[in-house]
Amino acid sequence: MKTLYKPLGLVISVLGGLAANAVFTKVWAQITGEDQAPASTARDHSWREVLFAAALQGAVFGLVKAAIDRAGATGYESLTGTWPE
Repeated sequence: MKTLYKPLGLVISVLGGLAANAVFTKVWAQITGEDQAPASTARDHSWREVLFAAALQGAVFGLVKAAIDRAGATGYESLTGTWPE
């Protein structure tokens, strides 16, 4: 049964990445009022802005992705009775 989780886990992981991107975009807009975070090579943004955006994006992605992956694993366990490894 655990081999069935591999393709399901991949789909859940991709959906987690998409959800994390959406959450980060909303959080960034709420904090700064800008639609997009600055790229690391953006000349018109300071080091502080670029590094803050990168740190926030990493934190949001990690949190959302872990929550979605964990929810997928617990859902799989409730359906199959086994924990995916």
